Amino acid sequence: MKKRILHILLLCLVPIMALAQVGEYRSDLAIGINGGIAMNSIAFTPRIKQKMTMGPELGITLRYTCEKYFKAVCALQTEVNFTKQGWSELVEYGTYTYAREMNYIHIPFMARLGFGRERKGFMGYILLGPQLGFCIGDSDTRTGDWTEGNIPTYPEGPTDQYNLAVEKKFEYGIIGGLGVEFSHPKVGHFAIDGRYYFGLSDIFNNGKKDPFARSANSSIVVKLSYFWDVKKTKDDTIK
Repeated sequence: MKKRILHILLLCLVPIMALAQVGEYRSDLAIGINGGIAMNSIAFTPRIKQKMTMGPELGITLRYTCEKYFKAVCALQTEVNFTKQGWSELVEYGTYTYAREMNYIHIPFMARLGFGRERKGFMGYILLGPQLGFCIGDSDTRTGDWTEGNIPTYPEGPTDQYNLAVEKKFEYGIIGGLGVEFSHPKVGHFAIDGRYYFGLSDIFNNGKKDPFARSANSSIVVKLSYFWDVKKTKDDTIK
């Protein structure tokens, strides 16, 4: 499993390594703010029936554009985001409900390949890279047939999760996405993108004696961002 994770992370670095190729020089630095919605679930083994939970994701963004290689505008983008995640169990026969909320600080490190206008107009782009996270708190909500300290008498799957706090605060995984950006030299850059995060670590311990072999976050994020230029390459031919 560790070898597989290493191979996946190395593949994520391929776009970043590509930025080292010789192309048209750029040295653009932009900072910005972002906000959106994260739709999250947990990949449990054994499986727990659930529906996606929705929570906000807010943060700051730093982007450095280093070159144009053929038609691809190559940049490195990192963010510091606050995200509400968790899961909500899908109960088909009982009258109880259970939902867990987890608050994370996430830091993605992404290669960004853009195609289109850099200074004025539209550009489509691809994002890919690793993401690190740290859980800063979790809580649960229980309604229906719960008695003090007891689990309902008709659960539809595993029940160990009800009495487990997040045991592994640190997490890591892969994030990728597609988006479009509109730029104007006087007002800055406006971007919207959709991303998918695949967790490679678990929130609960996963040893042979532990109840879950896998318990990893999985998220779909839709995000709006606004950037303004701090530093721009002086070149009148850049469009």
